[in-house]
Amino acid sequence: MNPGGPVRHGRIAPSVRWLSVSPLAPTPNPSPTGIVVTTPNVTESCRTDALCSRVLELTDNQWLANSSYVIIVKPLRIIGIILAAMLIRWLLHRAIRRLATSTSRANMPALLKPLKERAQQAEEGQFIPERRRQRAEAIGSVLSSFVSAVVFTIAALLVMGEFGFNLAPLLASAGIVGIALGFGAQSLVKDLIAGLFMLLEDQYGVGDTVDLGDASGVVETVGLRITTVRDARGVLWYVRNGEIIRVGNKSQGWAMVVIDIPIGFVNSEQAITVLRTAAQRVAEDPEHATEFLEPPDVVGVETLTVDGATIRTIAKTTADGQIAVQRELRQALTEALETSGISERIAASRLPPRSATPYGSADERGGEPGGAT
Repeated sequence: MNPGGPVRHGRIAPSVRWLSVSPLAPTPNPSPTGIVVTTPNVTESCRTDALCSRVLELTDNQWLANSSYVIIVKPLRIIGIILAAMLIRWLLHRAIRRLATSTSRANMPALLKPLKERAQQAEEGQFIPERRRQRAEAIGSVLSSFVSAVVFTIAALLVMGEFGFNLAPLLASAGIVGIALGFGAQSLVKDLIAGLFMLLEDQYGVGDTVDLGDASGVVETVGLRITTVRDARGVLWYVRNGEIIRVGNKSQGWAMVVIDIPIGFVNSEQAITVLRTAAQRVAEDPEHATEFLEPPDVVGVETLTVDGATIRTIAKTTADGQIAVQRELRQALTEALETSGISERIAASRLPPRSATPYGSADERGGEPGGAT
């Protein structure tokens, strides 16, 4: 008989001993593929993160604590990027406005003035502050738009990076698109760059009389791509800035009036004296005194041909007063020659036109052409 054995033949063992059994650790359920899947202890991993543990301590919500980075950190970072972009844009715009304001003032630094305003030949007061202000505002507007585009583009890329977008393919695609647009829109880019440099260098402005080669007249509008010019016949020309090779501006600085008067074979010294006196009277006229930058001068005989001598008169005037002074001088010089009697001697000194017939007309020969008397 086995005292500690099991029950046999209906009899109970005389004594039973109970042995303590340690609990078995739970074993993970094997997956169908043979891979062991374990459930991580989220609470332990959350305690290593300061933000997650703090949220867990405040809310006692495991899901909210584990999602704190997505719910709290990412929105705050996106808001911070947007606020930083707006702040940087505001600071840059403020700097551009201050630069434009200082450029439009009369006491601006000489470094910021156009070269022609710093030239020694330039006269004070010839450059209108209003035009300088308009030019500064136009340049400031272009720079502000460019700064806004750059800042917000960078901010948009950073926000997309926060959302998990892979920026490398996006930037590569943008580069390819930029190259394609650059090749396809070369003329447009050329026009825009030429227009920007035209504004920076102040080559011409609205109201200026310019010569652009094929088109000459008064500038009506100036843009980054197109400049419109109205000629003397009233035709409005649209000129692309990229196609402008040379610019002749007749409205900047000073202008020179040049008048050539033929006097035939009369006494040149007498004619010069009469013309100089008449030009001086025009310069002393209060109506035109402010338009002369220097007293007019009769330089003397400019050319000598078979028809006689030509006397040249010059006058340095303002750009706006050139046409008016030129017309007034022509009228005054013509009246002075007529009053002094030189005009009659000029007409008498001219040679009479020669006859095309070698021996005179048929009536002078006393018979019909080709006939006998």
